[in-house]
Amino acid sequence: MSKCLFRIVIGILLLSGCAFVSPPDAAAQSGTVIELPQPQSGGTVAVEEALRSRRSTRSFSPASLSLDELSQLLWAAQGIKAGIFRTAPSAGALYPLEVYVAVGNVEGLAAGVYHYDPATHGLREILQGDVRKSLSSAAYGQKWAGRGAIALVIAAVYERTTKKYGERGIRYVHMEAGHAAQNVYLQAHALGLGTVLVGAFMDNRVKKVLQLPDKHQPLSIMPVGKPPG
Repeated sequence: MSKCLFRIVIGILLLSGCAFVSPPDAAAQSGTVIELPQPQSGGTVAVEEALRSRRSTRSFSPASLSLDELSQLLWAAQGIKAGIFRTAPSAGALYPLEVYVAVGNVEGLAAGVYHYDPATHGLREILQGDVRKSLSSAAYGQKWAGRGAIALVIAAVYERTTKKYGERGIRYVHMEAGHAAQNVYLQAHALGLGTVLVGAFMDNRVKKVLQLPDKHQPLSIMPVGKPPG
């Protein structure tokens, strides 16, 4: 394609309002995908009941989670529901969020750190071993941050949104992270699980524990597990 024709095509796309969605960083794309069970679109808990009964949970039993439960939680956070559209709204459908999970006690899944791939509804292993205690330490010693069977970490690549919306895009990213976190809260409650959003942590320590790419900035930690008793 000539440079002239290429510029004409780009101009038409921009004038038509089309946007290019940046793919995840190469570091987050490497590795074999572990397929997750397909998420369910129907449940037994009404959204009104989930909103009324949801609570932040800081105590968890030592019970394990199933792969089905993990699958449902990840889908609720950032799963694809139709086309490119995900379960949490995103300014310009640019989807700056990346979800990681520190697995400690999930049936059929080795302890380690995984990156969620919405396109395949699967996991890519980042590193092996249980890092929940290290994650708790990075969260200023908040013990509950590492006591769930898993800990979901919502991270953001700000440039995906700011390249279109400028500095105001930072606000949009934070709104989106809140949407995703609430989805996890409601889904966890519907599954009979508990969670809490942890926002106080040392960013660089969390990035080191999870081996996040440079552009992936952690925004929240959400330990998830079965309530005690």
